[in-house]
Amino acid sequence: IIITVVRQGTPEPFDVSIIRDTIKMTAVKGRVVGKTVVLRITTFNDQTTSGLKEELDKGLKELGGMENLEGVVIDLRNNPGGLLNEAISVSDAFLDKGEIVSTRGRAAGSGERYNANPGDVINGKPIVLLINGGSASASEIVAGALQDHRRAIVVGTKSFGKGSVQTLIPLRGDGAMRLTTARYYTPSGRSIQALGISPDIVVQQPEVKPVDPNAPAEEKSAAMKERSEADLRGAITNDSMTDEEKRLYLEEQQHAEESAKLRDEDYQLAYAVDIIKGLTAIAPEEK
Repeated sequence: IIITVVRQGTPEPFDVSIIRDTIKMTAVKGRVVGKTVVLRITTFNDQTTSGLKEELDKGLKELGGMENLEGVVIDLRNNPGGLLNEAISVSDAFLDKGEIVSTRGRAAGSGERYNANPGDVINGKPIVLLINGGSASASEIVAGALQDHRRAIVVGTKSFGKGSVQTLIPLRGDGAMRLTTARYYTPSGRSIQALGISPDIVVQQPEVKPVDPNAPAEEKSAAMKERSEADLRGAITNDSMTDEEKRLYLEEQQHAEESAKLRDEDYQLAYAVDIIKGLTAIAPEEK
């Protein structure tokens, strides 16, 4: 397709050639924060489960293996949902057994139940799941399943509350009607419809206020880097730790500083990462 563009400040119109193509949405994006793998799921399409496992494997490779993983954050904020089978598959990836979701219609016996298969892709490591008012349908199925099985701590704000099932009914004349025929229920028997998923820990996303360049000098000085004993002239060095112990200590310090920086970028995500770190700190050591 060739379009002609007229732009203010450009003396003559110019042509732009556009090639038609299929737009492919990236369903899952991964990143590593400290020793936590963050999996951002934007939609539930036919690429979601495979994308989740692929991004998880990348994160584990970056960390140097499962033994270095502290936990996983699943970010479902503003995810409007999608395919039911993908929501079931994603939930199943982190569950060993039990019901994932059920549907119940008006007629007795018209419902269906979906159960998890054995196997947990992260071997029982802690999970924090993020939701907000834009998390709907398939997102709420995943959140409800992991919450009811106490497999994840749900953090954020209440989800949208879209817990109804639609069936496409063909009509004469090449038409069709989408009719609501059932409701979704979490493993504990809760209906998502109009109620949504309530997080275990409610965390609002605070508004970020820009720094006032005209602020008093004492306020600006608070933002300056704090000095420590090591910054003082003639300070005594720490010779009680081996080089390897110092290296590990400095690595932990760096991870903590990275998490702290994340608070300015995304407070809710930083909160989730902090929970993973806290759960790991109090968890008994594996024998």
